[in-house]
Amino acid sequence: MADYETILTDLSDNIFTITLNRPDRMNAFTGQMMHEMIAAFDEADANDEARAVIVTGSGERAYCAGADLGAGADTFNYEERADRDSPVDADGNVDWSHRGARDGGGQLTLRIFNCKKPVIGAINGAAVGIGSTMTLPMDVRLAADHARFGFVFARRGIVPEAASSWFLPRLVGISQALQWCYEGNVFGAEEAKAGGLVQAIHAPDALIPAARALATKMTAESAPVSLAMTRQMMWRMMGADHPLEAHRMDSRAIWYRGRQDDAKEGVVSFLEKRSANYPNTVSSDIPDLHKWFDDPEF
Repeated sequence: MADYETILTDLSDNIFTITLNRPDRMNAFTGQMMHEMIAAFDEADANDEARAVIVTGSGERAYCAGADLGAGADTFNYEERADRDSPVDADGNVDWSHRGARDGGGQLTLRIFNCKKPVIGAINGAAVGIGSTMTLPMDVRLAADHARFGFVFARRGIVPEAASSWFLPRLVGISQALQWCYEGNVFGAEEAKAGGLVQAIHAPDALIPAARALATKMTAESAPVSLAMTRQMMWRMMGADHPLEAHRMDSRAIWYRGRQDDAKEGVVSFLEKRSANYPNTVSSDIPDLHKWFDDPEF
């Protein structure tokens, strides 16, 4: 496994764990952390031993306390940041297609969105700003009982990022999403659960065991390729305009999978009353879903 400076990774019992690892800064988010997390998700997708991904934070205080504010007043002024290439030309025109104009949190959440494995957030402490929004494309969020959340952007003079204007209303509804973003309050795990952001709350020492048990339960008896395709089908259809789009995608997917060895094994193992041993792998046997979604006539 790769070595990283701002995160830790571990693969055991078919679970790939990513731990944000800047405890002295409450695991505050940086550009380096963004790149390393994206690389870790690439690593998890490419490894067929990894059946699920858990993301958590190191230390007892924070999951991720938000963007690292070490740059002071220019923290969110990307044009003035020395660590970024400027998208502004000599005449003051902004090239919005320039990578320097892209939100780092959004680059991460889009990578999580495209993940081929189930993703569980184990929120072990404060999750504020990007600490909250990076969890939105995860499939399930579990929280320690002392965890706190906050969509605090308006209180910092900025706006929601990390594609949260797409994710958050779909998860919790538009009214709840707007209330949390308007107020910019930091709130506890109970409010997060009541609002639909968190699925379950656990004592701190029970959080990771609960996340690992859930990851195993979700993946142990299911075909990995089917899980990968199901994840993409469900997430992408949240933005579909008509159920016909889902019917088109379902038809292609079931036709494709019905011809593969996994489908034969799934039926035969059921008839023989034994556990299935699925031969197809995510690294080799998943179709080009991007083409399916982007080309309705494919």
